[in-house]
Amino acid sequence: MKMEEQVALLMQGTEYGDQELKDTMTNELRQRLIEAEKEHRALRVYCGFDPRTSDLHLGHTVPMRKLRQFQELGHEVTFVVGSFTSLIGDPSDQDKLRPQLTMEQVEYNAQTYADQAYKILERTKTKIRFNSEWLSEMTFQELIKLASNFSIQQFLTREAFRKRWDNGDPIYLHETFYSLMQGYDAHTLQTDVQVGGTDQLFNIVTAARKIMTFLGDRPNIAVILGILPGTDGEVKMSKSLGNHIPLLSTPDDMYGKVMSIPDKAMGSFMRLVTRWTPDQIAGIEAGLKSGSLHPRDVKMSLAREIVSIYHSPEIATQAETAFKKVFQQKEVPDDIPTIDLQPGQTVLDVLVAANLVASKSDGRRMIEQKGVKLDGVVLEKFDAAFPHPGILQMGKRHFVRVV
Repeated sequence: MKMEEQVALLMQGTEYGDQELKDTMTNELRQRLIEAEKEHRALRVYCGFDPRTSDLHLGHTVPMRKLRQFQELGHEVTFVVGSFTSLIGDPSDQDKLRPQLTMEQVEYNAQTYADQAYKILERTKTKIRFNSEWLSEMTFQELIKLASNFSIQQFLTREAFRKRWDNGDPIYLHETFYSLMQGYDAHTLQTDVQVGGTDQLFNIVTAARKIMTFLGDRPNIAVILGILPGTDGEVKMSKSLGNHIPLLSTPDDMYGKVMSIPDKAMGSFMRLVTRWTPDQIAGIEAGLKSGSLHPRDVKMSLAREIVSIYHSPEIATQAETAFKKVFQQKEVPDDIPTIDLQPGQTVLDVLVAANLVASKSDGRRMIEQKGVKLDGVVLEKFDAAFPHPGILQMGKRHFVRVV
């Protein structure tokens, strides 16, 4: 791959909120790649992951995908488990204090996190380090020296902290340590490149680069990636918002959820979570603009690509066939669960008994949104007696045979 092609691929999906900063990072990356090629060495690239959950979704994989691109170009990738930073919790995108995890919770989550990360990263080419290795050894004197590089005002200009300040909500002193700790990670690993999302802009561009310079290092290059929207296409993918696509989804569910995203979100998904190159994406978007490609067909290619990554191309084809059967040909899947209708059960009772909803409140909401059908007919009263046996459908992808 030619140098400019490498730069275009590695900067694909980046967002800095400032064109001058993006140009600076692009130029620094290009220069570092040229130097590495002349010196016959690999760049040292890392991203830190705070394992605050063991249940990953597609949004968590965005920086992993970028690390994989560096791997495929022959560079050295380190997956840093934030075993120490997790004890604080990154305050970057939080409007309230994060709960602190125990070391036992962190260790458990870290193992499952890494196992799921290997669906993207090359296992034999990935170094895994725990930042408790060096942060637990830091002295108070060293922390004071790092802290002397920052003013309180710098932290208060950050959106999350500013919002809490304006609302009169507490900002705890230990939360400001997070940026210092992340910067010390970069120094310890002597990295050339640090990958992170836009919520990490301050931690990487301001803190890590300043700390590395203060400690006599050449500052690393910040590859700042956009945030993947959820299936609603509006806000950040989040389990708490219910707009996420779990990595442990079944192939059919994963395919269907990708197909549910609005057309306007396809560009973000293509750039952030696929293996497609800038040239491929540019060709697809040109086809959409000219009308030579239909958005539905592009979205099906996108869904097939994503399912292929986490399962296999063969399974992705099967998921696509099942999707077409249900949603294009309006057929019911062959393999759906069956439950027995009990005397006196209401529509809501059956939804809960069939595990189609997590709670009665969820069931009421789905019925109010006209998302529940029996044999194709919308059910509108949650407290009505269940009408009769048949095929119960909740949303677009979930079916149960009631007998």
